[in-house]
Amino acid sequence: MLTLTDENFEREISSLRGPVLVDFWAHWCSPCLVLGPILEKLVNEYREKLILAKVSLDTAPLVAQKYGIEQIPTIILFKEGKPISGFVGVRPEPQIREWLEENLRKHEAGESEEERLLIKKYEEYVETNGFKLNPNREVVERIIRGLLENEKKYGQKYCPCRRVSGNLEEDKSKICPCSWHREEIEKNGRCLCGLFVKE
Repeated sequence: MLTLTDENFEREISSLRGPVLVDFWAHWCSPCLVLGPILEKLVNEYREKLILAKVSLDTAPLVAQKYGIEQIPTIILFKEGKPISGFVGVRPEPQIREWLEENLRKHEAGESEEERLLIKKYEEYVETNGFKLNPNREVVERIIRGLLENEKKYGQKYCPCRRVSGNLEEDKSKICPCSWHREEIEKNGRCLCGLFVKE
């Protein structure tokens, strides 16, 4: 088990190639103390595939702020230094096991090259536009798959959260990034589908 702080978080997370389960917690948080042993047991079962890292809010306030940790316990699964999925609060062991298995399966299968390239394109887009991709990788991947499905079906990467009418002129404002995303991020902290969020 790794202990991560503001000083070593980025270096350690980016140096680990396999999935890392990061537990944001505090010693004064009762639900954290309930969840901790469950995570340790599960990581022990998956020790060939997974590493557990603990991040105390007392020693890593900057990391917690960067990843938008507002409640604890918060669990984030990282892959190649990037968050790909997560949850907040205590969950029963079978539910966590199911969530872990699903995400580890995805990790082993990997994203398609098409999905990877589109995610990279949007990562570059947000860097130059002052917002960021949703830190929940599961949400990003689901939206990316929806965009690619719309492209196959309609010929354009229409936002999967908006109705496509079939009228090319009317629908062009729904091509991602859609015409409304900046206004929605400014007003709501995220675009309608949640792909882009406020910095």
